[in-house]
Amino acid sequence: MAKHVHLIGVCGTAMASLAGMLRAQGHRVTGSDMAAYPPMSDQLREMGIVILEPYAAANLDPRPDLVVVGNAISRGNPELERVLDERIPMTSMAALIHDEFSQGRESLVVCGTHGKTTTTSMLAWIYEVAANSENESEWRPSFLIGGVAENFGCSYRVQEGTRPFILEGDEYDTAFFDKGPKFLHYFPDAAILTHVEFDHADIYTDLNAVKTVFKRLVNLIPRRGRLVAFDGSENVTECAAKAFCSVERYGFGKESYWQAVEMRHEGSTTSWTLLRGGVEFARLKLPMAGEHNALNATAAAALAAGQGVPVEAIVAALATFKSVKRRLEVKAEVNGITVIDDFAHHPTAIRETLRALKSAYAGRRLWAVLEPRSNTLRRNVFERELVESLAIADEVVLAGVFKSEAIPVLERLEPEHVIDALKVKGVPAVLCVDADAIVAEMSPRVKAGDVVAILSNGGFGGIYTKLPKAIEALAG
Repeated sequence: MAKHVHLIGVCGTAMASLAGMLRAQGHRVTGSDMAAYPPMSDQLREMGIVILEPYAAANLDPRPDLVVVGNAISRGNPELERVLDERIPMTSMAALIHDEFSQGRESLVVCGTHGKTTTTSMLAWIYEVAANSENESEWRPSFLIGGVAENFGCSYRVQEGTRPFILEGDEYDTAFFDKGPKFLHYFPDAAILTHVEFDHADIYTDLNAVKTVFKRLVNLIPRRGRLVAFDGSENVTECAAKAFCSVERYGFGKESYWQAVEMRHEGSTTSWTLLRGGVEFARLKLPMAGEHNALNATAAAALAAGQGVPVEAIVAALATFKSVKRRLEVKAEVNGITVIDDFAHHPTAIRETLRALKSAYAGRRLWAVLEPRSNTLRRNVFERELVESLAIADEVVLAGVFKSEAIPVLERLEPEHVIDALKVKGVPAVLCVDADAIVAEMSPRVKAGDVVAILSNGGFGGIYTKLPKAIEALAG
């Protein structure tokens, strides 16, 4: 029976995907948010879902049958207050995914501090290629990805029947009334665990707290299931230690069941040989730069192969993989200057992104333009690691901390400290208050051949379009 479902915080990546899934099932879907920005705002508008801005109690007129409360929504939000006052039925995104979509399907969950979105997209594409090449419709997956997978042009799909449901498993909390991680709602039949590091400093007190929730996820996998776990992390080893299912390690370790060897980097292409139990399984090629992306592909290949997907489909899928929006995405080529957008939320992710760009654009000057926006980057817990990561670039431009007033002074990242530390390392670095100041600073300084990596997990004041336009205007 069709319902009117309203989503508070609809522009979150998973929430926007859920909106599309509900609409595809015939429900009437409305949504609201404070500040809509691409790519999810574009996807919502393409689906015909109006984004109501800003939050207001009137956005719930007419009264919906069900309200989905995004995990960024807290008490005081006018829509949430009306939901509570009138006892309008409410739920979380993760709970609704389980109740309405994943039950009765094989649940394949990709989790970890880094690489979730890309790996989930790779796994979904592998299954899609298998469905097409083998003419076997049971391989065609449903999926929910925390970003727009370019091979599909969307972040979600729901198939009828019992086909696999591939889910990006987020360790962030579920809702104001459910402080456990989203992925505990997904009950995986098989899972990938990429990395485990301290992150989300706003909700986790320390690394042990993070490891605890990953251990709980592993404990949900049935004995008949499988866990594909990265071999280069002691934290992953600890989290996988008490699994009741079979555990297959992947990476570069000689003792690992899935071992990547003979890795080669040629511009934006990476190739390697994948061994399975010491025997050659496949020779893989990926049109993406970076060792981290090869590891993501190895994990996806390992899980798919263990579930019975033919090796030929795996090889073909990775060779034609088109990445994810906001993951090393080229936004503009202006006057010989390449402007790249990458979702950056953690010093480790920044390090791997800059390493990949150094490899793909060897010999070209690399700019790192960072907005400290995630709840981890806005804090000083990883200040030293952030400096080490940014020092890979040839030039660094740092924005002010996003909504710095929300972070306690003693916990807050001090951008001036980062700039000073970079200069000590001999890396030219400058601090600008916001996107407009960065555009004014950079546009006359960049030259043909430069590569500009814009690193943020938000809208960053529209810099993705403002900077290319300013560069073009100055040249004209």
